[in-house]
Amino acid sequence: MEQTDNFLNNLGPFLLYASIVLGVVVLMLGLSFFLGQRINRKYKNTPFESGIISVGSAQFRVSVHFYLTAILFIIFDLEVVFLFAWAVAVREAGWLGFIEISVFIFVLIVALFYLWRIGALDWRTAIQRRELQDVKGPGGVINRKEFKL
Repeated sequence: MEQTDNFLNNLGPFLLYASIVLGVVVLMLGLSFFLGQRINRKYKNTPFESGIISVGSAQFRVSVHFYLTAILFIIFDLEVVFLFAWAVAVREAGWLGFIEISVFIFVLIVALFYLWRIGALDWRTAIQRRELQDVKGPGGVINRKEFKL
């Protein structure tokens, strides 16, 4: 019972803070609703970007290569945060921390090598890959005179 009372006493400041934040949000939204301008113009509700009225459909296909590259960048960029945290605490981590970060970096290198081998980092389209295979001469060497980029 004592732990429950202690927990509720510690929860009080958080609940006070949350209620103040909620009150400020409601106050700001209410004031903007009542004090805001009510001018209806011809293009007020039309979506536009940078002052240019959109033309055509907003649904279009984007190559998966861009998406994959973005995801890979986020994954490998996030790993830098872990490396930075280790670098800050390198003295406290000692040799055990050095071994752990070495294993971590090794796994990253293996993952990067795997992605390279399966072609996830290749920006060429299927048509460009076929054209490149057609241009290769004997021994897999590219005949640069015939190859057009």
